[in-house]
Order: sequence, then C-alpha cells, then structure tokens
Amino acid sequence: MSELKRQVMPLLDLKQRQTTYKEVALGYTQEQATSEAKRCLNCKHRPCMKGCPVEIEIPEFIGFLANGDIDSAYGVLRRNTSLPAVCGRVCPQESQCEKYCVRAIKGESVAIGRLERFAADHAKQLDYQKVASNGIEVAIIGSGPAGLACAGELIQYGYQVTVFEALHALGGVLTYGIPEFRLPKTIVDREIETLRQRGVNFVSNVVVGQSVTIDELLEEGYQSVFVASGAGLPRFMNIPGENLLGVFSANEYLTRINLMKAYQPNSSTPLFAGKKMIVVGGGNVAMDAARSALRQGAEVTIVYRRSLIELPARAEEVEHAKEEGIRFELLSNPIEILGNQNKEVTGVRLVRMQLGEPDASGRKSVTEIPDSRFEIACDGVIMAIGTRLSDLAFAGSQSVEKERWGGIIVDQDGLTSREYIYAGGDVVTGSATVILAMGAGKAAAKAMMKKISELRKTR
Repeated sequence: MSELKRQVMPLLDLKQRQTTYKEVALGYTQEQATSEAKRCLNCKHRPCMKGCPVEIEIPEFIGFLANGDIDSAYGVLRRNTSLPAVCGRVCPQESQCEKYCVRAIKGESVAIGRLERFAADHAKQLDYQKVASNGIEVAIIGSGPAGLACAGELIQYGYQVTVFEALHALGGVLTYGIPEFRLPKTIVDREIETLRQRGVNFVSNVVVGQSVTIDELLEEGYQSVFVASGAGLPRFMNIPGENLLGVFSANEYLTRINLMKAYQPNSSTPLFAGKKMIVVGGGNVAMDAARSALRQGAEVTIVYRRSLIELPARAEEVEHAKEEGIRFELLSNPIEILGNQNKEVTGVRLVRMQLGEPDASGRKSVTEIPDSRFEIACDGVIMAIGTRLSDLAFAGSQSVEKERWGGIIVDQDGLTSREYIYAGGDVVTGSATVILAMGAGKAAAKAMMKKISELRKTR
C-alpha cells in the first residue's frame, strides 16, 4: 500500500478556542481533500461501508473527490444521507466506517468523515427537483437526526411528509445539544432548508401528546407515524446535595447555550457563570458541557468513574478538551455535593474507584476503594450521566410496548407493537449517536414504504 500520510485537520488557534464558540475544526483545503481522497484504495469489497449505518457509497464519493469533482461527490452523499455536513462533523467515524478501512490495518485509515464534510461544505448547493407526490401522507414526531433521516428518505419517493417539532427551533439535539464550536447552527439550518426545498413540511411548536395525539394524526389521514422524539429528560445520581444552587443537568446547561444563545452578551437567557466547575460523566455530552463551561471562564474538571481507556466520548473530543485546559479526575465517583448555609455549591465529595472484570455490557465493572474519600472545591456541578425518556408522545393514545427502562420496543424494521406506528433513535435505544439515530430513521422509512405499498395492493 502507498505510504501517503493522512492529512491533518487544521484547527482554530488554541487561545481563541478557550474563549469563543467559533468552530474548532476548520476543515480541509481543496489540496488536502484531494490528497486525502487519493489515499483511498477503492477496495473491491468496500469494507468501510459495513460500518456506515446509513450505507453511504464511500469509495464512490471519495473517488469523485480524488478527481476534483466535488459536486458529483456531494450527489453520491445525498443519495444516502440527509445530513452529510452534520455527519462529517459529529459522527464517530473512528468506530464505524474508518474502523473497517483497509489502510487502518497497518496505519491510519482514510479520513472518511473529514472528506464527507469537505464535499458537503464546498459543493454548489444543487437544486433538487421535487418528486411528484404519490398522495400518501406520513407524520414524523421530532426533527432530530432520526426524524430528519426518515423524512429525507420518504421525500425521495414522493411521500407527503410532515415533521412535528415540540420546540420553536428545528433540529432536535443537533440544535439544542451540540455546541457551536463542534456544529455551527448555520450548518444544521442549511441541511434542514434543503429538506424543506425538496418538499418536507415542518411544523414547530406542536407537542404531540398535548396539541394533538398520535391517534388523531392517524384519524386525520396520515398513513403512518414515525416517533423520533428522542430522550431529552436528564438523569441525576440521587446523591445528597443535588438540589443545591449551582447544580445543573447537561441538558439544561447546553440548551441555554446552544438554543437560547445565553453565552452572547445581549442574551436575555441567564447562564450560571461558575469559577470552578465539575462535570460528571465521560461521554460526548460531558465533553460538550465541560468545553462550554471553559468558554464561560471557568476552571473545569471532568469526573469519571472509569479510566481514560473506557471514556465513551470520541477520542478527538477528549483530545480537544485536554488541549483547551480541562482537567480529568478519573476513577472517581461523586457521593455528595457540598453546600453552604445559602444552599450554594461549595464542593463535591468523591470516592476512588477501581476496575474489575467486564460487566454485562462488556465494559469493566467498577467498585469503590475503601477509605478513599476526598473532596474537590467548586461552585458549580453539571451532571452529564445520560438521559431518560418522556412518555408525552403517547399521552391520550393507546400506548405501545416498552422496555423496563422506558425505551419503545420495536422489531427489526422499527415497527412498534401498534400497526402503522414506527419508532427509532434515542426513544428506542436511549442516548446514542447522531448517525445511529439516522440509520434507524432511514430503515424505518424503508419499512413504512414497503408496508404502505403492500396495503395499497390489497385494497
């Protein structure tokens, strides 16, 4: 194999990264993208594709980039994904498509995600002709990645798609959860506008379960419903002191910053400006919260009960967090949040942890080390330990079967226990990645179309 080296992504100057919300990864130049694309071996069996939940034809789009044909590369992407500019930025390619790249066997994989981003960012915004309507209406609940992917697949085949969003802004977690320095909102808006131009109808400020029920949607003429309402309710540890002033869920903290623009000087949304903040958790959300708090002027420590190897966050995000000055307190777990007479946070009491044998999930179990308690002084705590589900979408409707923890039970096609009602994304799996949610949305769309087609043939 040729020894062409993987191109290094240019980054924003470190000092700017610590104080502004400008995007950190600056993207490849034309020269870099062409050089990186030429590293692709165009393998006969396309192993990289088996790691892509939305089945992007990876060697094909990269081949066009190697020849300098950005628009054709973008066209290939658009056949398979509704959000190429988003996925190129936030998908964990290192554990998906790039994991199976043949070059990764003896070196570094082709930078598939960075090339996807380049094609999406630099292609001329191609005009898409609307497909003639087939007259079949489908409703989607939630405008996050699962809902957008489902809409993008259905609209290609002439379905009349209406996406209902509870908030005033579209995009779900892409808008309220992921910070500007990782995913600029102009990128999300552009992807959604492309879907709108192709014929998707978006309706904001509609809380399905209150404004309208799923049963009512079916009665109004929608042939099928896809539930992609996500898992937006925060989890807490249920330890003493969690009700003190200065304790936040990552959901609230990031929503204030990302959706309500609380970091801007003229924002009317208040934002707690701590001097020393602790973020509990080790996933991408924890990294986002920590790096956001840093940009608000705080000294930040991430507390995680396992080691660096077990951190579930993307390696790139952990690396960026370290570069920006965030401290990691590993193999440690909070047992109490400390406060003063004014009920304000003054610190966190923790206990040291040790790794044991792998648990049912395959990750190493953790146990407390006796007599290992210690304290860290702080004035704010952000809990980033996952999310739980809301049952609001099914309020006033015949419910569906669920897992014990609340997730909707679906079959391999995303079909729930109720005919015509499908579900996918975090509402099924719990908190997961953008691309896995998109894969679920795309798969459900295909199943919905097949089912509707079969029903129409029998009528």
